[in-house]
Amino acid sequence: MKIYSWNVNGIRAVMKKGFIDFLNKAKPDILMLQEIKINDAARAVEQFDFKGYWEFWNPAERPGYSGTAILVNKKLKVKNLKYKSGLGIDKFDREGRVQTLEFEKFYLINTYFPHSNHELTRLDFKLEFNQAFLRYAKKLAAKKSLIIGGDFNVAHEEIDLARPKDNIGNPGFTDEERDWLSKFLKAGYVDSFRLLNKNKVQYSWWGYRFNSRARNVGWRIDYFCVSEKLKKAIKKSFILDKIMGSDHCPVGIEIKI
Repeated sequence: MKIYSWNVNGIRAVMKKGFIDFLNKAKPDILMLQEIKINDAARAVEQFDFKGYWEFWNPAERPGYSGTAILVNKKLKVKNLKYKSGLGIDKFDREGRVQTLEFEKFYLINTYFPHSNHELTRLDFKLEFNQAFLRYAKKLAAKKSLIIGGDFNVAHEEIDLARPKDNIGNPGFTDEERDWLSKFLKAGYVDSFRLLNKNKVQYSWWGYRFNSRARNVGWRIDYFCVSEKLKKAIKKSFILDKIMGSDHCPVGIEIKI
């Protein structure tokens, strides 16, 4: 099973930058999207046609902001696929940050963690979201294994960003955010990329300023984390940093379940 995740920074924008070509060439079994920036009314006007995929959309209430979506290849043989959006907490769910698909043997969670913002004005909000997400994951993990993918908006270790010393305490690299991710992993999850690529330096996001992507001054903030029980099932974990169209690039795993 090939599962991809991509923060597209606006589905309408990325559709004009080769998204369908990527979808047709990559042929993922599942593609999880973050920061779709479109509501249902606007999507009805656009009339996107993702042929061969079931679509699950979870827009934010605020227009042009946040939101998530999942595309599931119709060739994927699944039984009794169940879908849920949100954590059950209104102040988080109105931003369209979490989606869950229940498969026969596992839960798949698509998530777009909040950004702590400049001057850390949303750090407390993010940490509260993080704790709520951990509780939600723990509840599901009591039933089945989890595959969690998305934009976590945090670089975990110094190897995960180009200039760690310059970014200590900055949004996405505060002690609080990094400590939470350590706590999350210790709760029974594995960072699939670091599991299979222990010392590889590769990034999934680059700022638009200062020609950062061309200079590869980036951050690895997009992850696939899986339950410990599934780590031996992961065959590949990769970052497709040659794929353009957003300030993020797709990340993915191949897993045998």
